[in-house]
Amino acid sequence: MSKNLIITLCLLVVAALGIGLLVYLDGDEATTAQGAARPTAPGDGPEEQPTAPADVLVRENSRYLDQVEDAQVTVVEFLDFECEACRAQYPVMERLREDYDGRINMVIRYFPLPGHLNSGPSAAAVEAAARQDALDEMYQRMFETQGEWGESREDQSEVFVGFAEDLGLDMDEFVETMESEETEARVQADFDDGLLLGVQGTPTIFVNGRPAPSMPSHEVLSAMIDSELE
Repeated sequence: MSKNLIITLCLLVVAALGIGLLVYLDGDEATTAQGAARPTAPGDGPEEQPTAPADVLVRENSRYLDQVEDAQVTVVEFLDFECEACRAQYPVMERLREDYDGRINMVIRYFPLPGHLNSGPSAAAVEAAARQDALDEMYQRMFETQGEWGESREDQSEVFVGFAEDLGLDMDEFVETMESEETEARVQADFDDGLLLGVQGTPTIFVNGRPAPSMPSHEVLSAMIDSELE
């Protein structure tokens, strides 16, 4: 067998192996794309997801951003003020509040993720502000400034105290409440309720007890709310 023929045969074998490898990789990519898990929306699939029990979803001491007498719809969000996904969801929730002002309840529940050093202190600061009727203001301040203090490896409680000063709160009362065991227990109680409801991350949102898909758009949440209003 000539040297040229041997080289030609070798090149043909290498080419065949390359084509086979490309087919294999293409097939793997297609399987991954089609088989990847996606968020499940209520009513999606053969069985609708169960509704969360109302007495766990909203407690007597739960914090309302908006509360409407005889509201037909209550939207509940389990959130972490240090969570970047919650920050991304924040404009959607604020737009919903505008669109449905005076028609629905909006409730927040604290769900500080263990991996975030300042998720607990920020929740405690929001709770302390709520005790002085400044829930909405501190809630907004946390998300609007998250880029300044989030993901820090140091305690940012002094930053939150500065927010309270800016809001004109009683500082002695604020600091005492923020650092109290009662507030720590209050935040933990929300977290425990989240675990009971199957919350695994933030943001997790419920509309009248029905879980929304992960990171729901304004359109998705509006459709869920409109369905309940009808």
